[in-house]
Amino acid sequence: MKLTVQVKLLPTPVQAAALEETLHACNEAATWVSSVAFEKDIKRNFALREHTYTAVKDRWGLGAQAAQHVIKTTCDAYTTLKANLKAGSKPTSKRYQRAIEKPIAFRQEGAQPYDDRMLSWQYTQRTVSIWTLSGRMKEVAFTAAPEHLARLAVYRKGESDLLYRDGMWFLTATCEVPEAELNTSVTQFLGIVNIATTSDGQIMAGRRLNRGRLRERTLRQKLQKKNTPSAKRRLKKRRRKEARRARDINHKIAKHVVAEAERTGRGIALEDLTGIRARVRLRKPQQATLHSWAFAQLGEFIAYKARRAGVPVVHVDAAYTSRTCAECGHIDKANRASQARFVCRSCGVVAHAD
Repeated sequence: MKLTVQVKLLPTPVQAAALEETLHACNEAATWVSSVAFEKDIKRNFALREHTYTAVKDRWGLGAQAAQHVIKTTCDAYTTLKANLKAGSKPTSKRYQRAIEKPIAFRQEGAQPYDDRMLSWQYTQRTVSIWTLSGRMKEVAFTAAPEHLARLAVYRKGESDLLYRDGMWFLTATCEVPEAELNTSVTQFLGIVNIATTSDGQIMAGRRLNRGRLRERTLRQKLQKKNTPSAKRRLKKRRRKEARRARDINHKIAKHVVAEAERTGRGIALEDLTGIRARVRLRKPQQATLHSWAFAQLGEFIAYKARRAGVPVVHVDAAYTSRTCAECGHIDKANRASQARFVCRSCGVVAHAD
């Protein structure tokens, strides 16, 4: 199973300048390669190399490995765009037409991949040796949580991505972590219907998360309305705060759910909510809550944590789950006494509705 570990680099000013120069050059080269790929309609890696490889090396001074990664990154971006368009917008929509009418452009500070020829790790010294346009930069310090350092030392394999975000440098490394043996003797499943409610009746952090989102949304609206330089600075500073908070809470919820399922020898059942945004019709105030609900992210976190623990995960049809009794299986609209209270009309069991 592939997992990623993010470490924070602690470069000196000289090292940081070299990293910045390299990142800018790679992304400028990728934007040019993208324009060639768009003009000649060549999106395959090896075919595109024939038209761009030599020019990328000579014009931007990139090494052989860096030039190949720039070309491959461009091809991967077009592959992702094609998949997203196929799964999302209709060919006749304005969004679809805007996406296909011009080549992909790369931000100056977009992430760039490094393989083992361009990057080497010294785990005991907590340093890396990394290729830059100014030569090989050795003894670039990094830091990470103890459990992440241990995972890196044992399981790191493959490429790492260099990225610059909010004035800080990071490396995101790929790790091949073995999966635990799947528990095939499971007969019961722990269900999650709401983002923070299990079938055991445990209600966790959903309310706090929604309150935080409402507070962030209200503040964004006020700052956008002011539109002053100070308001713009505050918006830029807070742009990822809500996402980080939601991600942290989802990690904690997923960890708790998987631990509970593993402790009690059960599997985990999740509702299949694919296409819920298109199916559900809500009032405008409720739409913001639905569209900011990170249920897909929570599902991904539960899935990979469960695989590591050997806990089976199944997806069930969401139809009538809010009307079905978990004890006797009786389905009745009247079972849902209120938004929060469930009373089975057949066996009389009373529980939280979610």
